[in-house]
Amino acid sequence: MGHIGYALMYLGTGIAASLSHFVTDPASPMPTIGASGAIAGVMGAYAWLYPHAKVQALIPLIIIFHVIVVPAPLFLGIWFALQTYSGISAVAGGAASGVAWWAHIGGFAAGALAAIVIGRTPLGHEAVTERRF
Repeated sequence: MGHIGYALMYLGTGIAASLSHFVTDPASPMPTIGASGAIAGVMGAYAWLYPHAKVQALIPLIIIFHVIVVPAPLFLGIWFALQTYSGISAVAGGAASGVAWWAHIGGFAAGALAAIVIGRTPLGHEAVTERRF
């Protein structure tokens, strides 16, 4: 994808995230300052482009913390489901939470869509199977 391709994807998914937030709550008094929607876009692209990658996840069990290795698409899928649940709950509850849930959802979806397009162009990407830290 290269530096320019990554920058364009990052900015494009950030714009898509902002539009998602605006469409779902056009009267929101909450400013959307931050990069979480664009970061969600990078996560959506990563889940699509590297389906065999694995990530380490920290699982808190009350006072004990456990590290497990899980497939990145599973981890990101769970994250996306939590964002969607929170977004639906925020709309149903009608209370402002201070988090632009739908920006996260829209950014992630835009990133996955961008990855589908990137995967079908000469931009391509390198395969990643597993990384250990």
